[in-house]
Amino acid sequence: MKILIFLFLMLVPSFCLSQMKTGTFSDWEIQQQKEAKPTIIHIYTDWCAICKIESFQLNKDKELVEMINEKFYFINFEAEKTKEKIIFQGKEFNYLPNGNSGIHELVLALSKNKNQLIYPLWIILNEDQELVYYHEGQFKSEEIKEKLLKILAL
Repeated sequence: MKILIFLFLMLVPSFCLSQMKTGTFSDWEIQQQKEAKPTIIHIYTDWCAICKIESFQLNKDKELVEMINEKFYFINFEAEKTKEKIIFQGKEFNYLPNGNSGIHELVLALSKNKNQLIYPLWIILNEDQELVYYHEGQFKSEEIKEKLLKILAL
């Protein structure tokens, strides 16, 4: 019995998902001053089923997780529950309450579809904080890898 428990404990880590290192906007500004890297901003909501499926699929892809962790800053941004003030590219953005819910102004500023927001939303910035890629809706891990490799090659 002890051998079975030992084997189980030894095998469990191999079944675990890789974990993307996520940061905040305030951490990002500090990190960018130390070492400028391209940045991925992933905007999602808790109620978005596609967002949950996508997150699970992305974290399953160890190669993608390693690439993002090593070569990019990754900010996972919950559009409707992030309530703190954010300073991004020298501008201040706040949470806009609307009854029992609301949205962060930064999401509206980053989205091209102000009237009909689409989640998940992917914003990729180069080292100079310039927009190099914009993607609305599900972004499959193979597509992300291909796009990120092109961005790194620029």
